[in-house]
Amino acid sequence: MSARLTVCHECDALLQEVPQAEGGGNAICPRCGAGLYRLGPDKLQVLLALSLSALILLLLSNLFPVVGLNIQGHQVETTVFGAAGQLWRDDMPVVAGLLLATTVLIPLIEMLALAWMLLPLCLGRRPPAFVLLFRGLRLAQPWAMVEVFILGVLVSLVKLSHLADVLPGTAIWCFGALMLVLAVLSSLLDHRVLWRAWEAAR
Repeated sequence: MSARLTVCHECDALLQEVPQAEGGGNAICPRCGAGLYRLGPDKLQVLLALSLSALILLLLSNLFPVVGLNIQGHQVETTVFGAAGQLWRDDMPVVAGLLLATTVLIPLIEMLALAWMLLPLCLGRRPPAFVLLFRGLRLAQPWAMVEVFILGVLVSLVKLSHLADVLPGTAIWCFGALMLVLAVLSSLLDHRVLWRAWEAAR
């Protein structure tokens, strides 16, 4: 069996991959010291569970109100779609489109693509359109901006706190949990694992 090779993304050195180990750790480029990839057992089931959890949290985040305002006994609540609709009515269609794309559409595509790839791989089968989905996943990742949305909401809540009673909605907590799940998923996801599982699948 031929040795697996990897290329350092910093200095372009061509190196032989280190076999996966139970203890884990990181593979380091001997030339420049850059981190290459994580060492440890493949955890496709963990990645699948995180992807499905993120997908559920994303759906809940967009079904429930993000925040509510209580102004002299009059309470107003809004969802992400409600905020995008208001931006559209205020003649800001570009901002409305960016809100929906970066907060709803692209994260949804990312989680669906991951689940589509991981579920068959966990069963030892090759998912249809794996290469196309993998490329789309790599293109979509930089545009998923749930963290930016959460930061914007928090800044707005601070500024509005002296004008009205701010009531955090269910969605804000779901977005917070989603942000943590995505952070863990990003730290564990190694694209080499997906390709290795695809090669081993039937």
